[in-house]
Amino acid sequence: MAGNSQRRGAVRKGASKKGASVGSGGQRRRGLEGKGPTPRAEDRPNHKAHKMAKAAAKSGGPTSRGTGSRGGGTRRSGGKASSEIVAGRNSVVEALRADVPVTTMYVAGRIDADDRVREALKTATARGIAVLETPRGELDRITDGAVHQGLALQVPPYEYAHPQDFIDPEAPGIPLVVALDGITDPRNLGAIIRSVAAFGGHGVVVPERRSVGMTASAWKTSAGAAARVPVALASNLTRALEEYRKAGFFVLGLDMDGDVELPGLELATEPIVIVVGSEGKGLSRLVRETCDQIVSIPMSSTTESLNAGIAAGVTLYEVARRRAQAG
Repeated sequence: MAGNSQRRGAVRKGASKKGASVGSGGQRRRGLEGKGPTPRAEDRPNHKAHKMAKAAAKSGGPTSRGTGSRGGGTRRSGGKASSEIVAGRNSVVEALRADVPVTTMYVAGRIDADDRVREALKTATARGIAVLETPRGELDRITDGAVHQGLALQVPPYEYAHPQDFIDPEAPGIPLVVALDGITDPRNLGAIIRSVAAFGGHGVVVPERRSVGMTASAWKTSAGAAARVPVALASNLTRALEEYRKAGFFVLGLDMDGDVELPGLELATEPIVIVVGSEGKGLSRLVRETCDQIVSIPMSSTTESLNAGIAAGVTLYEVARRRAQAG
């Protein structure tokens, strides 16, 4: 044992001159040091994205990258201010028919044109949308590998309003706002915007995090109402609701276990914010605690819950009906 101690001591003495060479305390220290941020895929010479970017630069094709889309649909990445790509012939034609805002239409070179392609080109030209003939490899990159069928659209970032924009004493009618708490399906957002427009609402509020934003799918589902009904972005939904309360609004949350059923709603003729929660989790705890009343919609016992868009539409109709009677 003493001999072993002497040998370890000798090693430690030697290490003071040449650096640690035994144990894990320093042998690989430099190997564990941070190497800095990971380069983007396009900046790594051996990565496929780097080669595709070089090929696109040589061909003169467009190099801007939007948010990808898979399976002919659309998706949004990161923040709600990002642009979006709609890919696939059916999706492109439907978006153009719905007057979704578009900055650019990408068309693959030597595309096999059918009725959908011809309609898309005619509509884009009539609306003054830039049409770019794009190599298929570059179109694959722009659409993030989606099944684009040689056709794609770039949708610009949506310009959101501010929640306080709906606090306007000079606005016509009794204020009526819908806020979304945890709604992630853009079709629900589009349906709610459509109902808000139909029943005299003033706007929709969506939280910045864990919530759907204004995508091309939401535009399409709104059937044009998104051009008339502003959508506001709240950095903190609970704080936004508290500001509405301070301004004289009543905040009503929709939930199965409500304090009052919709036919007995007495606050319909007051300035109100209707908060719609997600189908699975309902209202979040802080939002629920901020509400002045929790309102439920009476239903048959065989039906567990309503789709968020339908629930909002039913409530907005009842509010509009009561206001018409009171007026």
